Amino acid sequence: MSNQVMTEHKAMHEPDYRFSLANERTFLAWIRTALALFAGGLLLYQYGTSISPVGLRLGLCAGLIMISGAMSMGAYFQWRRYDHAMRLDAPLPKSFLIVALAVTLLVFAMITAGTLVSR
Repeated sequence: MSNQVMTEHKAMHEPDYRFSLANERTFLAWIRTALALFAGGLLLYQYGTSISPVGLRLGLCAGLIMISGAMSMGAYFQWRRYDHAMRLDAPLPKSFLIVALAVTLLVFAMITAGTLVSR
């Protein structure tokens, strides 16, 4: 092993369980949000039959479902990065999920509102 890896390994420690549990609760909150987006995509497909053209409805549905999958993977990677930082007593890294979710939902809201207004 290199000296840097050995030094980093020695510096790692078990964080306070309260911080670990808070990190897990945050992960689960992101998973709940991803499940809500997934359910929204399915509901839009099932009950959004008045949205035309059909390709737009299918695109919105598929987009919501794909975003939910990407968000669940992003939540896992964020949880892992935060856990690693806590074990090294390092500052927590910035979250990219918040900005990604906000921008994505803004785009989807604008597209949906545009189709509803253009009727």
